[in-house]
Amino acid sequence: MERKFLMGNEAVALGALHAGAARGAGYPGTPSSEILDVFNKLGGSAEWSPNEKVAAEVALGVSFAGVRAFTTMKHVGLNVASDVLFTAAYSGVDGALVFIVADDPGLASSQNEQDTRRYAVAAGVPLLEPSDSQEAYEFTRLAFEVSERWKIPVILKLTTRVCHSGTIVTPRPADTGLATAHFERNIPYHVMVPGHARPAHRRLRQKLAEIAEWNETEGPNQKVEGSEELGILVSGVAYQHAREAGPDASFFKAGMSYPLPMRSMLEFAASVKRAVVIEENDPYMADALRAAGGIIESAPEMYRFGELDVGRVKRILAHDTSPEAVPPRGKPPQLCAGCPHTITFELLKKHNCIVAGDIGCYTLAALLPLAAMDTQICMGASLGVGIGLRHVLPRDEAKRVVSVIGDSTFVHSGLTGLAEMTYNVPPTGHVLLILDNSTTAMTGQQEHPGTGRLLDQSPTNRLDYEKVVRAMNVPNVGTFDPIKQPAEFEAALVEALEKEELTVLIVRRPCILAVARKGVKPASTQG
Repeated sequence: MERKFLMGNEAVALGALHAGAARGAGYPGTPSSEILDVFNKLGGSAEWSPNEKVAAEVALGVSFAGVRAFTTMKHVGLNVASDVLFTAAYSGVDGALVFIVADDPGLASSQNEQDTRRYAVAAGVPLLEPSDSQEAYEFTRLAFEVSERWKIPVILKLTTRVCHSGTIVTPRPADTGLATAHFERNIPYHVMVPGHARPAHRRLRQKLAEIAEWNETEGPNQKVEGSEELGILVSGVAYQHAREAGPDASFFKAGMSYPLPMRSMLEFAASVKRAVVIEENDPYMADALRAAGGIIESAPEMYRFGELDVGRVKRILAHDTSPEAVPPRGKPPQLCAGCPHTITFELLKKHNCIVAGDIGCYTLAALLPLAAMDTQICMGASLGVGIGLRHVLPRDEAKRVVSVIGDSTFVHSGLTGLAEMTYNVPPTGHVLLILDNSTTAMTGQQEHPGTGRLLDQSPTNRLDYEKVVRAMNVPNVGTFDPIKQPAEFEAALVEALEKEELTVLIVRRPCILAVARKGVKPASTQG
């Protein structure tokens, strides 16, 4: 087939298509967001789900129909989907289920640097780790094969550098002769009550033992012959940096990072005078090899922060622990010129509000020149954190607490927070602002249940925030356009702060980028 120059995310989408995936479901999160869009454009069946947990459940349901499915998310999204992952490892799958998870070493657009390899160990599911676009394509297809063969979910772990870097990909013919969807009742496998989960756990451990042995003899691992003086054990994109930093070294690259091909790795380490583990983020492989008796070196603690590159790997190999050069400071990100969120945060700052914020482009309001957001932890946390503050602060201070959440984030994790707000009502009430810009702006203008459009832009039902909020018995609800109704919006906010009752204000104005790119109209004007 014709060679292609593809980003890692594009290669994954093509791999899923050629593997015959029946459906992909996910929630947008940089650096994973392009995968579903590309899969859809290639002709695959794809959806944006309200959050990662729902996406994983949809994909699991597809796999219970005996066909191949996948779900996409960034690393922190796996936290949301982990409830599904852990138990799906017990239940197993009937077709295939691949969790495509993109880590973000260096925090290019995330709130932490967690390492998804730890999830694979904790949940007991295999994990594949490509180092370039060709492997992203190949390992995607392999992930479906492993999942289908052992009836187990598989994680494909990407990183920002693999997702958004391009290399040449040589595709293979698409898989043929795949199963058609059909549901077979199997209550002991599909219903994880304790009596079924106990034997399921034993089945899981037996599968992992078989997969570990397969990984030793047939797994996607690579040995590169070189000097006997230096051997480098590596996985993922760190392989590319290490090959350039130590061109004369011998290499063992683990393509399946869990279960590790421990016997082969220990033999390799013993075959060289100096064995060094090079890996991004946590010392996962180094810890495992040392625990198994391997004599290896690993990077000092200072190198577990941020991405690796050729220069940093050279420093590791040279035992260089001198302070690293501080990169020049770039211009801090800001809200777009003309962004309607700016008006909202200027008002909150003007009225000395304590702002419990959330995750989205509006999080930039925490930075100068606005500096108008006081907390931001995870998706949906604005409600819980704000309510917690309201419960315990002195009355005058509590009355200044406002929770702010975007429209996509409200659908993702804010609905349960709203239920908390109306159930455990703080003594001073509470004020919630839903910033509705009719898109998932920060990750690339994706759709969500509040836009009235599916992933492919076709129309669908639109979640009506006003009706949802009123159905939860919030007594004060209002909708304002901050550009056209600034005075009315400010008056409603001041009144809400004084009332000591529950109030939800929906601040609705389409993202200017969505208008420019897609011709998006305000949700209130859509049918």
